Amino acid sequence: MISSIIITAFICLGLGAVAGIMAQRYFLNKELKESQKLADKILEEARKEAAAQKKEALLQAKDEIFRQKKEWEREVRERERELKKQEQRLQEKEERLEHKLEKVAQKESEVVAWENRLAKQERSLEDKQSELQRLIEDQCKKLEEISGLTIEEAKARLMAEIESKTRHEAAKMIRVIEMEAQEKAAKKAREILATAVQRYAGEYVAENTVTAVELPSEDMKGRIIGREGRNIRALEAATGVDLIIDDTPETVVLSAYSPLRREVARQALERLISDGRIHPARIEDIVRKVEQEMEVKLREIGEQATFDVGVHGIHPELVRLLGHLHYRTSFSQNVLQHSLEVAFLCGIMAAELGVDVKKAKRAGLLHDLGKAVDHEVEGPHALIGADLAKKYGESKEIVHAIAAHHEDVAPASILAVLVQAADSLSGARPGARKELLENYVKRLEELENIATSFEGVNRAYAIRAGRELRVMVDCDHVDDDKTYLLCKDIAQKIEDNMTYPGQIKVTVIREKRAVGYAK
Repeated sequence: MISSIIITAFICLGLGAVAGIMAQRYFLNKELKESQKLADKILEEARKEAAAQKKEALLQAKDEIFRQKKEWEREVRERERELKKQEQRLQEKEERLEHKLEKVAQKESEVVAWENRLAKQERSLEDKQSELQRLIEDQCKKLEEISGLTIEEAKARLMAEIESKTRHEAAKMIRVIEMEAQEKAAKKAREILATAVQRYAGEYVAENTVTAVELPSEDMKGRIIGREGRNIRALEAATGVDLIIDDTPETVVLSAYSPLRREVARQALERLISDGRIHPARIEDIVRKVEQEMEVKLREIGEQATFDVGVHGIHPELVRLLGHLHYRTSFSQNVLQHSLEVAFLCGIMAAELGVDVKKAKRAGLLHDLGKAVDHEVEGPHALIGADLAKKYGESKEIVHAIAAHHEDVAPASILAVLVQAADSLSGARPGARKELLENYVKRLEELENIATSFEGVNRAYAIRAGRELRVMVDCDHVDDDKTYLLCKDIAQKIEDNMTYPGQIKVTVIREKRAVGYAK
């Protein structure tokens, strides 16, 4: 019973499965047919749309071809018109060229005719010139026979007479012009310079390159040297000076080109001697303190200089550099003292000329400012000083006067010329600057040699420490007018070949002496 039920169930399940498969296959076939119909419909629509687009594309292509054809025909017509215009212009040019060629041919024929006429005239002129030359030669031969001189001799004599007459006339004219100028300018210039020099006479302080320091006893030399020389080495390294310890009793010599360093070393050494504690650490401490105090002193010296001159409003850094000038020398002349002299001289001359006195004093005081740092900066001290003055707010006139006082820049103002003149006056003052004996003698010999190199000079003497040159000439070979010209030539040669402060007076003496004896 149970097995029959199971078999029946399996049969029912099999029939159900077969019926399901059949139903599924039916539905699939139905969907497939519908899909096929839809695909055919889409394909048909696509073909219709493609045909429409193809027709539209063909119409657009035909329109574009038609448009391009019209454009090309228009361009062709324009080019034809342009070619016609060009052809017309070329034809007109050709007609003008033919017209010009006719004129050129006509001118050419005229030029040929002129050339023929000129050739005839040229031959006629050559004949006349040859005839004239023959006549001139005949006349020259007759003149040579009459005068007894050849043409060259006559030319030489005539040129010599013209040269002599011209030189005499030039010398007379030069004397007249210079006399007129001297009456107006030289007198006033001498008055101004003399007034400036007479109203101011500065003191001169000679500076040397060594400073002597006295010691309380000879034993102090050993303490200054120290064990194995460590103290003296530390002192030299800290101050930058050389200590010379020799057989001079109770004296140590400090040697350096910088007076400022020597002063720092002197004060430091004196403090160490009075304190008694001399060792490297103490030396460095004392030198540092002295340098700080020296900076304060430099400002005080600079401020005192500005107060003495009556100049205010100078930048503090420039005031400090003025203090440095107190410890600088130029040709053994103290630079600060020289600057004060120049400032006073500038002020005096400015007052005589009616120029701003305060501005003149300011330029004179600052003119050598570059010497305070010229050992640190390359270049002429005048240009260095001008750069410093410009950097610290000085006016253009002051800067220019500083830059031009040694002709590093051409002077372009009265103030610059005043500073030049005052600088020369202060440097040329007797005793202001020292020279070595060899240089002094060499300069005098060079002066005399320059004078004796000229023809007609018998003797020459340099007098007044080389400030004047007396020249004796032969009166038989040099007349009065040549004397004046010779003086100018000698002065010019001295200016070209020598360098000197101030000016050198050249005096040429021509005299004729007659000596007789009464017996």
